[in-house]
Amino acid sequence: MTVRQPHPIEVRSYEILRSRVDLSPMPPLWRAVTERIIHVSADLEYAVDVVTREDDLRRGLAALRAGAPIVADEGMVVAGITARRAVCALADPDTGRLARAAGISREAAAVRNAYAEVGPGALWVVGSAPAALREIIARDVRPALVVGLPVGFVDAAAAKEALRASGLPQVSNVSEKGGSAVAAAAVNALLYSTEATP
Repeated sequence: MTVRQPHPIEVRSYEILRSRVDLSPMPPLWRAVTERIIHVSADLEYAVDVVTREDDLRRGLAALRAGAPIVADEGMVVAGITARRAVCALADPDTGRLARAAGISREAAAVRNAYAEVGPGALWVVGSAPAALREIIARDVRPALVVGLPVGFVDAAAAKEALRASGLPQVSNVSEKGGSAVAAAAVNALLYSTEATP
């Protein structure tokens, strides 16, 4: 594995972040995910807003290292994941046809189409659409990990609460905050990790 060399600005950003909030009591992967989210958002409130379990993160990390596919809810999440290709079915013509035929949102249809392509064991990443997150929960996609960080005042916090209640392995946050950059950052934290996996 090649060791990633962060840009000097990123190094300085982490120094500032760590001078303002102490996340050292967190388990290592939870800390890495939270710090990367704070790094991309400059929002220190994520220190107490991110919810996950270290075992879930270890499972996701192991799956990524084994080559599990990454499925994103939209193109901005895909663009933000820097170390691996991610699948996004939102713009596929079949997705629009399925949405119309089934009377569901395009985001929910994209989840169904992506699952048909990747099958179980993928890492699912939602930064924009609560409807995609709800479809992941409703469909038995058997994920390695769900990064559920959609942003917004309409259903985002409730969908994330439903994800936590589902028992699926997950990373989420309690508030209405989130977004594509934040969701991609959580995945990048795992992709950049040098932690050993069991």
